[in-house]
Amino acid sequence: MLDIKFIRENSSKIQKAAKDKGIDIDIKHILEIDGKFRELSSKIQTLREERNVHSGVIKGKPTAEQLKKGKLLKEELEKLEENLAKLSEELNTLLLKIPNPAKEDVRVGKNDTENEILKKVGEPTKFSFKPKDHLELGENLDIIDVLRASKISGARFYFLKNDAVLLEFALREFAFELLIKEGFIPIIPPVMVKTEVMKGLGYMENGGDEDMYIFEKDDLVLVGTSEQSIVAMHKDEVLNSKDLPKRYVGFSTCFRREAGSYGKDTRGILRAHQFDKVEMVSFVRQGEDDREHEYLLSQEEKLLKALKIPYQVVKMCTGDLGFPAARKYDLEAWIPSEDKYREVTSTSTTTDFQARRLNIKYQEGNERNFVNILNGTAFSTRPIIAILENYQTQDGSINVPEVLQKYIGKNVIK
Repeated sequence: MLDIKFIRENSSKIQKAAKDKGIDIDIKHILEIDGKFRELSSKIQTLREERNVHSGVIKGKPTAEQLKKGKLLKEELEKLEENLAKLSEELNTLLLKIPNPAKEDVRVGKNDTENEILKKVGEPTKFSFKPKDHLELGENLDIIDVLRASKISGARFYFLKNDAVLLEFALREFAFELLIKEGFIPIIPPVMVKTEVMKGLGYMENGGDEDMYIFEKDDLVLVGTSEQSIVAMHKDEVLNSKDLPKRYVGFSTCFRREAGSYGKDTRGILRAHQFDKVEMVSFVRQGEDDREHEYLLSQEEKLLKALKIPYQVVKMCTGDLGFPAARKYDLEAWIPSEDKYREVTSTSTTTDFQARRLNIKYQEGNERNFVNILNGTAFSTRPIIAILENYQTQDGSINVPEVLQKYIGKNVIK
C-alpha cells in the first residue's frame, strides 16, 4: 500500500506507474473518496467537540436542554460514523489495488520481450553430440518420473528419485552453508498463511489469486514461495534499527496453479504445481534497498557461478514486474536442449510497499519508519534441469558439479 499523502501529491505519477505495469486504476475516483473521507472525518470531529460541550463534559453539570442537544448529536454522530466506516473500507479497498510503482531505473515495457539483458556469464555449453533434454535424461537414469506422478496427482507433478533427490538436497545444503556464513538466519516456515496475510503481501491483487491454492473453509492459502510466510512473520512488529539488515534463508515446498500457462512448458519439471525452494528475505532500513538488491543478486550469481553453469542476468521491464515489486532481476541458465536461457532464480525489491500493508517498522532513535523488504531465490528445483543438461555426457550419464560432490558422495550419476 502506498502512503495516501504521497498519492495526493503524485497522482499523475501513480496513475502512469500503474499503467506502465499494465494495471488500470482510477486515481481521480480514489482521490474523490479520500476527499469525502477527510471532509466527513473533520465534520465528525467538530460534532464530537460540540457533543462534549452539551453533555457537560467540558462545562460541568449539563442542563436538560444540553442533554437533549447532546442526545441528538450522538444520534447524528452514529449515522455519520457508520458512513465514515463505509468510506474508510471503500478507500482502503481501492488503495490496496494500486501496485507498487517501478523504480526510475526500470525500463517501461509491455512484457518479457522488452526486458533488458544486463550481462552474460560463461559460454553456452556445446556438445559433439545432440544433447538430450532433462526429462529424457532423468527417465533414462530413473531419477525423474512424471508418468506415475500424473497417475496419482495429475499433470505438472513429478517424482524425484534416487540421485535426483540427493541432487536437490545437495543444492539446499550448499545454499544454506554459503548463506549462513553470510549471516543469514536459517528458517523453515509454514507453507500455509491466512488469506488476509496473503492479501497484505500484495500477491492476490490483479488476478494473482488465480495462481494460488486457496482453502476457503480454513481461510488459508498455500504459499507460492517461502518468502510469503517469512516476510509476514514480522507483521505488526517494530524491529530494532541495530538489528538491520535482518536476513533469512528459508526452505519450503511451494505450490502454484500455473493459471494462464495452459499448454506451456508442460514437458518435464520446469513448470510444476509443487516444487521446493531455498529463498532469501531481507529487511533493511528505508533507502537501503538498492544496495541490498545488488547484494542479493551477487549471492545468486555466486551460487550459479559455483555450479559452473552459463547464465545471463535479465532486468524486468515494468510490464513484467509483479504487483508488489519495484525492481526485479532474473538469472537465466543456459538450457542446451532448447538452445536458449531459462529463468532459474530471481530477486526483487518491494521497497516499503509490503511493510506498509503488513505494518512492519523499525525504531531508530525516537523515530519509527517502515522497513524496506527484498526477496531472492537461492535455489529451486529448476537448477537440476540446468545441471542435467549442461553436465550430460554422450552415454547419458551426468557429471556432478564439483561443488556438489561432497554432498552427494559421487562425481557421476549413471
